[in-house]
This record gives sequence, C-alpha cells and structure tokens, in this order.
Amino acid sequence: MGNTSKVIIIDDDQTIIEALTEMLELEGFQVISYLHADKAINALDHQSAAVVLSDVRMPKMDGLSLLARIQALDNELPVILMSGHGDIPMAIEAMKEGAYDFLEKPLQPAQLINQLQRAVEKRQLVLENRKLKQNIAQQTGLESLIIGESAAIKSIRQHISSLAQANIDTIIYGETGCGKDVVARALHQFSLRNKGRFIAINCGGISESLIESELFGHEAGAFTGANKRHIGKIEAANGGTLFLDEIETMPLPAQIKLLRVLQERTIERVGSTQPIPVELTVIAASKDNLAQLGEEGKFRKDLFYRLNVANLTIPPLRDRPEDILPLFHHYARKAAEHFSKPLPLITSAYLEYLIQHPWPGNVRELKNAADRFVLGISETSLASIKREDDSNGSYEERMEQFERHIIEEGLRVTNGQLNEAAELLDMSRKTLYRKMKKHQLDKQHFKTLEDEGQE
Repeated sequence: MGNTSKVIIIDDDQTIIEALTEMLELEGFQVISYLHADKAINALDHQSAAVVLSDVRMPKMDGLSLLARIQALDNELPVILMSGHGDIPMAIEAMKEGAYDFLEKPLQPAQLINQLQRAVEKRQLVLENRKLKQNIAQQTGLESLIIGESAAIKSIRQHISSLAQANIDTIIYGETGCGKDVVARALHQFSLRNKGRFIAINCGGISESLIESELFGHEAGAFTGANKRHIGKIEAANGGTLFLDEIETMPLPAQIKLLRVLQERTIERVGSTQPIPVELTVIAASKDNLAQLGEEGKFRKDLFYRLNVANLTIPPLRDRPEDILPLFHHYARKAAEHFSKPLPLITSAYLEYLIQHPWPGNVRELKNAADRFVLGISETSLASIKREDDSNGSYEERMEQFERHIIEEGLRVTNGQLNEAAELLDMSRKTLYRKMKKHQLDKQHFKTLEDEGQE
C-alpha cells in the first residue's frame, strides 16, 4: 500500500481493539483506536486520509448513527461496519445509507484485510482527485496553460519562461495531438510581443498552389482569381507571433521564400516587388525530426538552422503518466462549463482506466474523452474496453496484475535491494515483503550478476 494506510477502529470492547490493532499493524496499516464514537468523529475531517472500521452496537452512539454523522462530514469517507449479531436487516440498511461494507463477527482476517485495502485505495484516489481539482482551480499564469506535474512538463514551463522573454525563433517537436499549439500560444502570451497577434497556419492543410499566397499575400491581379489585395499570414503577424504547424509539409519553393523572410525580416506579396518590413517571432512545429529530413533532402538545411535557434520537445502522453489526471480534470472542468453540465463524479474504476490507457492520440484524445465523460457517453467506451479486457480477468484481477508489475519494476530498478525498492515505491519494507510474498516474487531474481558477485 502506497502512502499512509490509516484505519480508525471504533469499538467499546478494548480486547477487540487490541486484537484488531495487532493484526492490522502486522499488515502494514497505521491504526488509531477509540472506545467512544463521538471522540472519533472529532478526529475526522474532509481531508482525513483514513478509513473507518466500527462496531455497530455501542452505547451512546451506535454504528448507524456514526455512519450518518460521517456521511454528513464527508460522504466519500469509507466506513466499514461490523456486528456480532448477524443482523441482516441492519446490514442492508447500512449499505443503503452509504456504508462501504458490513462484516459479521467473528471477522475473517483475509476478508477484512482485503476490504480495508480496497477502501484505503478508494480513499487515496478520492483525496488525489480533490487535490488535483483544487490545484487546477488555484492555477494562474503559465501553470494554467501548460498543465502537468511530470519533470518534462515542468522543464517545458521553465524553458517557455526563458524563451518567451528572448523573442527568438523556436521549433517545437512532438507527436500529433500532444499540444504543440498550446506551447506555441504560451510562448506568445508570455513574450514581449503578446500585444501583437498570434497567427497560426497549418502548412499541411493548404495546397501547394495556395501556400505562398497564404503566407506572403498577393496583389490584385497577381494570378487568375486574385480580384483584390490579400494580406498574408506573415504580414498579419507583424508585431506578434507566427506559428507554422506541420512545417515539415511545406513545399521547398515556399521554404526558400520563408528563409529569405527570416533573414531579411521583409516580405514581398505575390505580384509585387515592394519589400514590406516585418518584426515577428516565428515558431515552427513538427512531428518529424527536421535535421533528419534535411539530411534526406526533404527539408532545407539552411531553413532548419535558421529556425533552430531554440527547440522544445513535448513527450507523448504515454511517457508522462503523471500528467494524465491533471489534464483530464482540466478538460473535464472546461467541458462542464462549455456544455453547462455538472461535473460528474469520477469513479476509481474510471480513474484506473485513465491511468492505464496508452493514449495514442495524446492530449487531443484525452480532451475528447473528457468531453464524452461530461456528456455522459463515456460508458460506451468503457464497455468496449471491458470487452477487450475480458480475457485478462476481472477488475480486481487486473489491479493485482498492475500491482505486481509496479513492484517488479521497483525491484528491477533497484536490483532487488529491498530498502531502496521500498523507498522508491513509497512503502515500508514490511509492506513490500508482504506484497512480494503475495505475488511470489524473489529478490534474488532481480539481482544483477555483478551484485551477486559482491555479496
């Protein structure tokens, strides 16, 4: 169990409290116990990183009354009730009122531990969900535009802050849908040219016969159909920023003219020989390596060198899983505002799907998923995912596989050193050992030959 797995036990029988505390602490839980329910209530709040395990039949305040008080305090705080009286109607009532589970005494250790672990994981997801929402609500400036907590995104934000003040031409690399246009807009917004216009043009979306006219403009009568003067994108961006998306698709003749603009900072409209001075920052974006394309003769090397004063690379979303939930919360909140709908509750199962999905369409795909989620049509995609994953077993079985994979990776990275692995995985050595035993993992399997030779 990552993070603190805190269980609050409430029972008026000290003997039962001591027995449960001993058992749960051996399983890696942090236990706090109370003989009186009212004192436990006073120790809880909306941010409590804990789950509650309470007896039902107690003096002054019984388990159902306690449940109602906790529900009023935080209806997402898991409460597991236990009773030695086999009271089925009471169990039904407790579940109806929002209890996480109802267990009959004498408690079965395996069942209790399993339910507590699941309840702890649910609570951790709920608190993480709230924290992300709070962070997004508090974000200002650059962090509200370039969203994410990964090292790569933090580095990109730092580079944007530096590059924007310098007003230098820049190349942004990244797969389709990873947010190159968002980074380009941030570079403009935080630059000294932010009072000017941000003009974007997709070089791949314009035919070769029209791209020069779109970029440089034309005079009336410059060619058939040119009935009046047209101001091109470069001239329109004068004093601001020109964003050339998919620049790798720009025809070579247009590349030559663009190079001249970058060198001389003047343009000539098609059909004119009158130079027009322009002051602007050029940001180019490409999903391909322009240096490699230059070596292959598919992109002008001199244009690449002129644009490549600075460059940024946005990793695909699959390589920065820390950014998935912050981005999803951001786009879900925007979708709720756009569609005038309340933001639905994000279940732990859906959060797990978000984390494990490979996102081949990157941030663009994630944004679409957030839109569908807010509109209430995400169940269709989840149903198809369930069908695809049926061969992998139930949700609990897939979670077990996921847990095993994480522990294996931790042991592999640390060459089977348990102290280092436990620290990396943010769990105690005792918890790591217990999970290794559960998944039948042997630390010797992860030791390198060099490490074995040193022992």
